[in-house]
Amino acid sequence: MDDERQATFGTDGTLETDRPPEATGEDDFGEEKDPDETDGGFSRYVVSSLLQKAVRRSDEGVAAWAAWELARSGFGWNLWERLTLYVVEDLRAGQDVTMQVARYEELATERWDAEEWRGRICAIHAALACARATSSREASNADEYFGAVADHRAEARERGEEPSYDFPVGDLEPEGRFDAAFDGHTGEGSRRGRGTEFFKTRGARVGPEGEGDLSARWQRLAMELSDVAFDEEDVEHAVRPTDEENPWLEPGKEGEEQ
Repeated sequence: MDDERQATFGTDGTLETDRPPEATGEDDFGEEKDPDETDGGFSRYVVSSLLQKAVRRSDEGVAAWAAWELARSGFGWNLWERLTLYVVEDLRAGQDVTMQVARYEELATERWDAEEWRGRICAIHAALACARATSSREASNADEYFGAVADHRAEARERGEEPSYDFPVGDLEPEGRFDAAFDGHTGEGSRRGRGTEFFKTRGARVGPEGEGDLSARWQRLAMELSDVAFDEEDVEHAVRPTDEENPWLEPGKEGEEQ
């Protein structure tokens, strides 16, 4: 490991030593920079933290500056690692910015130098894209909550008690609310002889918008040509949208509500 590199902590709390030569030298005032100091005389740890909070709070101006400051100061490696983390930790699922950040990083670090003007512009673009995306810690909150429930369930079992909090699927047993999951792709479904008929009429249903016209047409034709004898009720149930309020409800041919 290069002796010039500065000890720091990664996102998982492990010790890293990552102070590249481009992060050394003088600050804007002509003074020798400390190992973790940006060109503007700020702590890179604080600037990095500020960048994350600016993304969460959708503050475009502050996010753009923080990214620029880290990039120009030779901390591009830190900047891009953090931005990549933010898109999964602090943004709503499905945001296109995930791929945009990856592309900007590729341009800034593989085609150009991260601290030169083109690399800095890429950093600003990426930070702005993150700040303009829909902020949410839903995935982070879900991870924390599910983990807490897992611990709670284990502790309750050890005490011989029923847990006060449980996973959203409960015991996840066949014939229950999530019976559709027990198709032929599972051991229990296979033992129950749940083959193509069960999968088509239960396991493959989509919703709540349902299949588009073309997909529904293909579904009907495929079922008509199948080796399994599907009647018209089977076909109509297979393409019927799932219930918006209760996506696991199986009305009609399957009878009782799950």
